[in-house]
Amino acid sequence: MATQQKTIDIAGYDYGHTATRSPMTEEDLDHLLQTVMFTDDDRAALRTAGDVLEDQTDKVLDVWYGFVADHPHLMTYFSTPGGEPIQRYLDRVRPRFKQWILDTCRRPFDRAWLDYQEEIALRHTVDKKNVTDGVDSTTPIPLRYMVAFIYPITATMRDFLAAKGHSAEQVEKMQQAWFKAVTLQMALWSRPYARENHA
Repeated sequence: MATQQKTIDIAGYDYGHTATRSPMTEEDLDHLLQTVMFTDDDRAALRTAGDVLEDQTDKVLDVWYGFVADHPHLMTYFSTPGGEPIQRYLDRVRPRFKQWILDTCRRPFDRAWLDYQEEIALRHTVDKKNVTDGVDSTTPIPLRYMVAFIYPITATMRDFLAAKGHSAEQVEKMQQAWFKAVTLQMALWSRPYARENHA
């Protein structure tokens, strides 16, 4: 309940209240979970990861934001069409990005979660990019960068997962569960980019 309370005042965070409805069914989701080999043990490992990461989310975001800032081709999507970074945009996205870390670890993969994945996906496409935060930034984010970003947001997580004294085996379980959950979400986020008969 405490975690839910923290999400109330995050600008643009409307988990459970979004008007977006994912066309993906629960059966589609189950098939994707099977495809990424997600198990009950992974769910348990993610819950542990949520506890480990809860007080480290700012540090995680510092790493991820630093990575984006170091790569102008990525920073483009937080900048004006003329190339000027939009600090307000970066600042508004950050709390939602932090909450996404905890949602990935703690939210059940149910209909509300599935619908919010569709909303997140649309916010990267021409349909809703920039709308939530009312900014004039480059749009949309190409799918190739969405897919490629799986690696940095997975590889950089291990040190944070290892920071609370868990065994190497426990850290590996958390890392693999995180990797599966991120891959699952990226698969869902790719849906609006695909032609309907290939989604």
